[in-house]
This record gives sequence, C-alpha cells and structure tokens, in this order.
Amino acid sequence: MLAELSIKNFAIIDSLSISLEKGLTVLTGETGAGKSIIIDAVHLLVGGRGSSEFVRYGEERAEIEGLFLIEDDRHPCYEKATEFGIDISEGMIVLRRDISRSGKSVCRINGKLVTIAILREFGRTLIDIHGQHEHQDLMNQDQHLRMLDQYGGKELEHALEEYQQVYKKYTTVKQRLKKFNENEQEMAHRLDLIQFQLHEIGKANLRPNEDIELAEEKRKISNYEKIFKGLQNSYTALHGDQRGLDWVGLAMNHTEDLAIIDKELKEIHETISNSFYLLEEISYKIRDQLDQLEFDPARLDHIEGRLNEITLLKRKYGQSVEEILEYAAKIEDEIDTILNREQHIDHLREELRSVLEDVKIEAENISELRKKLAKDLIYKIGQELKDLHMEKTTFDILFLQNEETDSEQKLTPNGIDDIEFYISTNPGEPLKPLAKIASGGELSRMMLAIKSIFSKHQGVTSIIFDEVDTGVSGRVAQAIAEKIYGVAVGSQVLCISHLPQVAAMADTHLFISKETVQGRTTTSVTSLNESEKIKEMGRMISGVEITDLTKEHAKELIKMAEESKKNRQLVHNKR
Repeated sequence: MLAELSIKNFAIIDSLSISLEKGLTVLTGETGAGKSIIIDAVHLLVGGRGSSEFVRYGEERAEIEGLFLIEDDRHPCYEKATEFGIDISEGMIVLRRDISRSGKSVCRINGKLVTIAILREFGRTLIDIHGQHEHQDLMNQDQHLRMLDQYGGKELEHALEEYQQVYKKYTTVKQRLKKFNENEQEMAHRLDLIQFQLHEIGKANLRPNEDIELAEEKRKISNYEKIFKGLQNSYTALHGDQRGLDWVGLAMNHTEDLAIIDKELKEIHETISNSFYLLEEISYKIRDQLDQLEFDPARLDHIEGRLNEITLLKRKYGQSVEEILEYAAKIEDEIDTILNREQHIDHLREELRSVLEDVKIEAENISELRKKLAKDLIYKIGQELKDLHMEKTTFDILFLQNEETDSEQKLTPNGIDDIEFYISTNPGEPLKPLAKIASGGELSRMMLAIKSIFSKHQGVTSIIFDEVDTGVSGRVAQAIAEKIYGVAVGSQVLCISHLPQVAAMADTHLFISKETVQGRTTTSVTSLNESEKIKEMGRMISGVEITDLTKEHAKELIKMAEESKKNRQLVHNKR
C-alpha cells in the first residue's frame, strides 16, 4: 500500500505530508481546494506526463515522494525490480520524482535513477488510478479488446505472446515474398549494381584484419630509425665491459658465498641470479631484433597504396575489412536469390502457407479463450450492475469478426478478434453500442463494476477513484459507496468524492482545504475525528449551513455505513 506521500512546491501545494492506511480513505473538501491536485501528484509519481506548469509559482522545482509497503513477496513489482536491477529491502519501495521549472523530470526508484518509461511500467504494478477520463475507454471501441485481455490475466498474456511470435514470422515471410514480386526491371537494376559491387570487392582480394596488420607494419617501417636506435642503445647498455650485465653478474658472484651463511641472503642471491639470466635472455632477443631489422622504402609505398585502396572500399561498403567481407557475403547470397528468383518465390510461397496455417491456429485458440473469458466477464458484470441498481441492464460483448473467416486481412498483432461492448438499459430494448446510449451516471457505474472485478485480478497495491460518483444520487450513490468499500476490503483505496454516502463508508476521512498565507494560496490536509467527520458530512448534505437535522442525517448515514461495512467484512473473511 501507499503508506506515506510527500509533496512540495506542486501547483498550489507548498509542502504536504500525508500518512495513509489500508482500507478506504476518502478525500473531501470544497471545489478547488486541491483534492484532484493531490491525485495529479500521485499520477506523476507513477510515471504520468509532467509539465513545468505543475511547479509552484516562484519555485525552482516540484518534489513528489511516496513510500509503498509490499507485504506479498510474489507481488508483480518484484519481477519488475529484477528486470530493471532495482533492490527492494524489507518490502519497502520509495518512488521519487522531481520536476524542474524547465520541465525536466528526474525519476528514482529506491534511490536508483530511472527513465520515465521505467517509472511508468513499475508504477502500474503499484497503483491503478481511475478518474472520469477513463470513461473515454468505455466510449472507445478500440479499448474494449484491451480491457477484455486485461481481464484474461497471465493465461491470455502467454497465449498472445506465442501468437505474436508466429505472427511476426508470418509478416516477415510475407514481406520477403512481396519484395520478390516487385517490378522485374527494378530487380534487374539491383542485380547489375550488386554484381558490380561484388566484383569490385573480390578484385581487391581482401584478408580478414588486413587493414589492422598493414597499419601496424606501416607504423614500424615509418619509425625504423627510432626503433633501431632504441634497440641498439638498449643492447649496448646491457652488453660489453662495465655494462649492465657485467655489474649484475658481479653482484651475483659476491652474494653466492653469502647464500650458504644466511637464509635471507640466499633469497637475495637467487633474485639477483634470476634477474641476471632474464636480462641476458632479453639482450639476446634485442640482438635478434636488430639483426632482422631492415628499412624497405618500396614496401612502405606498397603498404600505403594498399591502405588507400582499402579506405576507398570502406567508404562504400563498411567501416572495417570484416564489414566489407560480410557485405560481400550478403550480396553474394542476394545475387544467388535473384538469379534463382522463381525457385525462391516457390519456396517462400510454400513457407508462407505453412506459417499462415500456424498463425491461424494460434489466432483461433486466442479467440476461443477470449470468448470463454467474455462469457465469464458478462456474468460477473451483470452481478455487479445488480448491486449498483442496474438490474434491468443487459450487458454483452459482441465479437465482430470478418465474414471471410479464411481472409488474411483480419490477422492483426492482437489476433483475429474485434469486439465491442453492448448494453440495453431497459427491458424490451435491443442491445446497442455502449458508447451510444449510456449516460454519465451509467458510465460511472459500468466502470466501477469493471474495476470491482479487475481489482481482484490486477494485484495492484492501491486503487484511486477520482470523482467516479459524478452524476449519481440517492440509492445509486449508496450502492456506489458500498461497491467502492467492497474493493477496499483487504486492500487500499483512495477516493475523492462529493457524496456523503461515500464519505460515511470511509475508514479514514481526509479533509482538503486551502488558505491564504502571506498573500499565497496553499493546500492542507486534516484527518477528521468522528465529530469533525459528522460536521463535514453535514456540509456535503446541506451546503454551507449545517443544521441539527443535517447532523442527525450524517450520524444516521455513518451508523448505516458501519453496519454495511461489518457485513462486507464478514463476507470477505469467509472467502
């Protein structure tokens, strides 16, 4: 769960630190007090799109930090942590994001710098934020398949991965076949070009690493005089009367008799002896090098000419001799392919037929799996909608496949399925696309029903609802409150709400307010006790004026909520 949230210099927030608990935490307050700003901060913390506009006026940067406590050692975040090389100690994860006035973001997970993409991918395993904008997913048919696949979990994810591997092979073979069927004149021009290139490379008769070897030889010949003098002076320093080897040999002779007397002196003698014989061997090698050394101007000219020839080939075909030779091998295969074009086309067609059969089988398997999942999801959403007083609503998932079942055109990276959510809100009315007939309140309940189901499958640490109760009232508001609390049992839910029914269900009630201090507006958060909660709920019920009657109404709501919460807890514990 999200245990601590720290926000500094973010929008109208100066400095804010919030401790959060398990269960349902409800955030209430006047419009514009900063409730949604807090949710915006959490959204940025888990990889949302940032902007310099979030930085508080007059400050250099905004800072957001969150501490998450993970109790389940099989939580998906551990897999992500391993993937990105992040250490998790004692089930604690700290996310931090700084946004500068220039708009630049710095992201960290447990102190390690990460990209926004990694932060976003990691954040998805920790928090699921549901706001009014998510109604757009329900209105967008393109998102319906994604939502069904999300419900399918790991089983469907693995099936999709297997399908996509075969589909990738299918598209590769198809592209190669298409290339072979292109304009024959272009193919002929291509053949002329690569045959010329292969002839040019072959005529050079290149050897692997030839450029490196020639450059080394050129460096030696160019520095002949320096090498000769260095070797000659080295040899002279070692060999001859009163030279290095004479003095080392003399030291070896002087310590030879001493080695018999003292063990430590014996070690000194052995070291000197080893040094003498080593230096003697080296001096012989220097002499051999001097004997072999010769200056050949003609050889130098030949090397320079050869290197120039290789340089010209590098400009055309690669950065090294190895790359040039690899390119030659590649175009040699291409020449063979073009010259035997018909044979290769037949081979590719046969391969395409085989791969197409495989990809169709995988696609059909996924489609069958989706249809089973759809039936299960339809039933569960129906049960959830009954709880939300939409018992007369019929929900269905229609599979909109192409009429030509053998058509290749319907194959996509996601399979052969195209689905759309349909509903009928009144008995006797035909099913119609959800996007065309659902009202705002119905969309809120539909999304809440889906989230109630998905929250059991996603394994996220925290769920945030940002004003999902918009457009509802009365018994529907009570049903939504109970549904949100049901999601919170055994987990953590943060909810921004204007409904007293939702506030009554809160395990923790946070009041968001704003005030002006020294000419600047700032937001503060207060955790309400029982009497303060009654007062705030009275304001939510009646507006500005809070009467004894509204207080009694608030107390009654809280009493009813406590009974409902007990029943929900009993149901949860029995599971």
